[in-house]
Amino acid sequence: MNKKYFLQYPNEIACFRFLFSAGLPTNIRVNKTPIGYNMTMNTHMDKRAAKPAPYYQKFTETLRHNIEKVIRGKDELVEFLVIALIAGGHVLIEDVPGVGKTTLVSALAKSLAMDYSRIQFTPDLMPSDITGFKLYDPKKQEFVFHQGLVMSHIVLADEINRSAPRTQSSLLEVMQEYQVTVDGISYPVPEPFMVLATQNPIEFAGTYPLPEAQLDRFMLKVDMGYPTREEEVEILDQDTRELLAKGITPVAGINDILWLRERLSEAYVSFPVKQYIVDLCRKTREHPRFAVGASPRAAQMLLRAASVRALLRGRDYVVPDDIIALSGPVLAHRLRLNQETLYQGTDIHTILQEILQELPVPKA
Repeated sequence: MNKKYFLQYPNEIACFRFLFSAGLPTNIRVNKTPIGYNMTMNTHMDKRAAKPAPYYQKFTETLRHNIEKVIRGKDELVEFLVIALIAGGHVLIEDVPGVGKTTLVSALAKSLAMDYSRIQFTPDLMPSDITGFKLYDPKKQEFVFHQGLVMSHIVLADEINRSAPRTQSSLLEVMQEYQVTVDGISYPVPEPFMVLATQNPIEFAGTYPLPEAQLDRFMLKVDMGYPTREEEVEILDQDTRELLAKGITPVAGINDILWLRERLSEAYVSFPVKQYIVDLCRKTREHPRFAVGASPRAAQMLLRAASVRALLRGRDYVVPDDIIALSGPVLAHRLRLNQETLYQGTDIHTILQEILQELPVPKA
């Protein structure tokens, strides 16, 4: 027997979040109407069938379709951004100019009903512009804190390597502790909080390479890549600026992200898989061609990212394939080659793949 329910929620993700919280099964049809959502379900279904994974899938699918209005053919990249967003991490996007780095971040931000700020990193940018500062108010006869640009849910650090190291370092505390400290007083940033930074890998004049401590704060480092021939033809037929202004509407909000984060612990990670993560990180530290290997924090981030990926793929458990797929984006930017290997021109990803091939893969 089928029953119809009327749910008045701002978006489909919020509707599915309610269904899961109520313990309802996942195979429910939700149809959008002008004033809400009609839900059809079989009243004889077992409520214990509700699992978190399908809701992660629905979230990613809805977000991807929204972003595809502006950016084509970047499904894997969108998945990486969703992984970092749900896992509470930050992302560094590195690629040549003109491939859509800033557009992708803007599309993601507009797809989420959250505060968004863009910081254009320039040589004259000051740390106080980012963190905030105190200014004396004659009326109140006291110093009043003025928020910096970092006080948003989604922060775009555009061309982050164009600012001086002291400005770059102003993000160190907020990316790790989720707060900024001004004159000895700490101010928490809103939750959820995420930094998405971009940089150009081929231009070095007037840039300052990010130090290891800064790179280690990013959960993932990804590349945009060029579009295919067919995708590039489609790009010529669209007005990206107009689509960003009018074509992108929010499909999820703050409560949706926080709810997904709360359910992250429901992804089971077996002991052999945890050992596999540790062994992988230890191999990078012991490898003769690496001067710096993966830290324990890298192992933690790899585990958390793999848990999200498992749920996005419809599983409530992590398998070694999740670790292998994320090993490059999570670990590569934390590794440093020794001088001899640098002169040989060997790529970090190549050595990382060799380690993965040598490492025994456990049964999940």
